[in-house]
Amino acid sequence: MTHSMTAFASRNGSLAAVSWSWEMRGVNARGLDMRFRLPEGIEGLERAVRAALTKSLARGNVTVNLRLTRDDAGVAATLDEAQLDAVLRALDAVQDRAFAIGVTLAQPTAADVLDQRGVMVATRSDDVSDDLAAALIAEIDPLVADFVTMRQAEGAALHDVITGQLAQIETLTIAAAEAAAARAPQVKANLTTALRRVLEDVGEVEEGRIAQELALLAVKSDVTEEIDRLTAHVGAARDLLAAKKPAGRKLDFLAQEFNREANTLCAKAQSAPLTAIGLDLKAVIDQMREQIQNVE
Repeated sequence: MTHSMTAFASRNGSLAAVSWSWEMRGVNARGLDMRFRLPEGIEGLERAVRAALTKSLARGNVTVNLRLTRDDAGVAATLDEAQLDAVLRALDAVQDRAFAIGVTLAQPTAADVLDQRGVMVATRSDDVSDDLAAALIAEIDPLVADFVTMRQAEGAALHDVITGQLAQIETLTIAAAEAAAARAPQVKANLTTALRRVLEDVGEVEEGRIAQELALLAVKSDVTEEIDRLTAHVGAARDLLAAKKPAGRKLDFLAQEFNREANTLCAKAQSAPLTAIGLDLKAVIDQMREQIQNVE
């Protein structure tokens, strides 16, 4: 089954005063590159995420984000007595100084004192910390499963596109074989004319030597091997697409081989129809390789 390396998944949840949002994104990469943006202080969370990704994915650049939000209901205010004492001493000193220089100050209220920085401290309950870690870790497998499902859906679309492109390559390869056969008489005539022109100033040359040189030139212009290899590559690519294991790397290598054969075919063409077919082959192969870059 063909899997894409491009995918997205998200999950949301909450526990007591804490809510969270998971996001997982993936793009293509040569190997498996994992990046995490996770809150600190949750024991075993990153290890669990890493293990789940390694188990389910073979390739891709995957980023996992987790955002935690705590509601105000989960925050309790407590009195910092040491800070309160410091504030009261400071207020007393201010009152004494004001009296010494003849300034009259209004008496501060309790609310004024409580408004001073550090007197009231917001504290969070840690009663759900262990439960929170367990709840977050329990979310990992479903999140990865959603991510893999999207990769499968994207992969199915890739499979259809690449299969269609392979069919085009197969059709063009057959057309190339027919064009190569059709050009044979003209190529032979051109080679014979060219060879005789070169040998005009050399004097008499045996017909056997001419035949030998023509054979060498004919071998250099023969595209039978290129056509045979293109046909074989089409079959190999279809087998890789049908395989259950990730085959993106092998398909990428095969796409390079496709391109090499098409380049050689164009170089040996020696006819406008065959050159045109070779250029069409190169265009389709290039399009296919772009799609293959996203195959796991």
